[in-house]
Amino acid sequence: MNLAVLPSPTQGVWELGPLPIRAYALCIIAGILAAIWLTERRWVARGGAPGDVMDIAVWAVPFGIVGGRLYHVLSSPRAYFGEDGDPLRAFAIWEGGLGIWGAIALGAVGAWIACRRRGIPLPAFGDALAPGLLVAQAIGRLGNWFNNELYGGPTDLPWALRIYEWDGTRAVVGTDGQPVVLGTFHPAFLYELLWNLAAAALVVWADRRFRLGHGRAFALYVASYCAGRLWIELLRTDPAETFSGIRLNVFTSVVVGLLAVAYLVWQRGRPREVITRGRDASDRDGADETTAAAAPPVATPTGDDVRDESAGDGDVRRRERP
Repeated sequence: MNLAVLPSPTQGVWELGPLPIRAYALCIIAGILAAIWLTERRWVARGGAPGDVMDIAVWAVPFGIVGGRLYHVLSSPRAYFGEDGDPLRAFAIWEGGLGIWGAIALGAVGAWIACRRRGIPLPAFGDALAPGLLVAQAIGRLGNWFNNELYGGPTDLPWALRIYEWDGTRAVVGTDGQPVVLGTFHPAFLYELLWNLAAAALVVWADRRFRLGHGRAFALYVASYCAGRLWIELLRTDPAETFSGIRLNVFTSVVVGLLAVAYLVWQRGRPREVITRGRDASDRDGADETTAAAAPPVATPTGDDVRDESAGDGDVRRRERP
C-alpha cells in the first residue's frame, strides 16, 4: 500500500449521549458562519449598515439548505426513488448531500425577500456576498472528506486519496480488525476546495481593482466557480443523473457559467453603486419627511464626494468618478 497517499477519516459521526455529532453538519455550519463574517466586513465597508447581513442570512440560509437538498435529490435520485431506494432518506439532510446550484437559486430567493424588506438592492448585496460564498463552499467540502465521498477515478499519484468502504457513519472494519480500503482516488473534494479559495481571492482582487458593482462580483463568482466545477465534475465517478452519458452537473456548469459571463459583459463599464446606511424599512413606519435621513440603503450614482444633508449628522454619501 502506498503510504504517501492522503488519508481519509474513518469516522464521520460521534455520539454525544443521544445526540449524534456529524462532521458534515459541523463543516456546513462553519462555512455559513465564515461567509456571514466575511460578508459583514465587505458590506459595512461598502456603506451598508451593521447587522444587515445577519438579518438577511436568517432568510437566505434556510432557503438555501432546502434548495440545496432538493437539487441533490433531483440530480441523484436513485438512492431515494430507484430500486431499493428509500424516499424518506430524501429528508435525511444530516447524511450529507447539498447541491450548490439549488442552494444558490433558492437561497437567492430568501435573500431577495430579506433585501426587499430592508430596502437593500439585491445585486449590491450579492457583490458583498460573493467571496464569502466561495469560502463557505470550500469549508463545506471538508464534510465530503469526512464522509469518504466526492472523489474521482483511481490514481496512484502522490496526492491520491485513500477511500474506505463506508457504512454511512464510519469505515467498515474487515476480519483483520482494520478498515476496509477501497483504493486510492483523485481527491475531487480537495481540488474543488482549493479552486474555491483561489476563486475567492480572484473575486476580491478584481473587485478592488475594477470596482465591480451591479452584481458583477457575484457574476464573477459564478463564472469562476463553474469553470472549476466543470473539469472537477468530469473527474467524479459517484452515481448521478446523466444525459447522453454526461453528468447533469456538467451541463449546469456550462449553461450557468455562460450566463454569468454574458452578465459580466452586459454590465461592463458601469460604476459601482454606493450603499448609504439606514434603518430597517420597518423602522420607517410613521416617519415624516424631517427624518428621511433614516432611509434604507439605496444605490446612488457616482461622481465627486458630496455631503448629503438628508443623510443625518456625520453621514457622507460618497460619489465616485466612473
